[in-house]
Amino acid sequence: MTLQKATNVHWHEGEVTRADRNKLLGQKGATIWFTGLSGSGKSTVAVALEKALHAQGRLAYRLDGDNIRLGINKNLGFSAEDRAENIRRIGEVAKLFVDTGVIVLSSFVSPYRADRDVVRKLHADGGMDFIEVYVDVPLEEAEKRDPKGLYKKARAGEIKNFTGISDPYEAPQSPELVLPSHKMSVEEEVEVLLKLLKTRGIIA
Repeated sequence: MTLQKATNVHWHEGEVTRADRNKLLGQKGATIWFTGLSGSGKSTVAVALEKALHAQGRLAYRLDGDNIRLGINKNLGFSAEDRAENIRRIGEVAKLFVDTGVIVLSSFVSPYRADRDVVRKLHADGGMDFIEVYVDVPLEEAEKRDPKGLYKKARAGEIKNFTGISDPYEAPQSPELVLPSHKMSVEEEVEVLLKLLKTRGIIA
């Protein structure tokens, strides 16, 4: 965990509670954490789920790997240390969104269990819902898709520390949901996710 450097700082509660905000929005804030290899379909299903939730009048916001690295995490690379800090920061941002009552859709490779467990604990400590979704496809399928041409570059040695090629991916051991995206349509994935959100009381 990142050490707290600033001293004499304390969390200040307001007079509007998380329950108040949830009631206003008619939903419960939660983080849906999509993890899987590059090319597994994490962003695709997150985009589709966000659209489906919006169509139902739900407030959701998608946090995407490239988008975050273009802004708040633009000073981080892909070493194990930088990956850990990348995920920690995203976890903290997701927590703030959840506190406002928003359904957060986070799609990141997040290859290390320990880093994902840090985010899970952040939510648990705050009494917030964290739903880990493993978008599971074989490496050969992800490499065949290769939408950004990253696997080809990694195989050619042009990209270092690339998950699945020169860096490991540690699959979740007990995710809330597994989506074998090479066996399901995006529509089927969204249907399963919406059912899970209803079961968990995130949406009515």
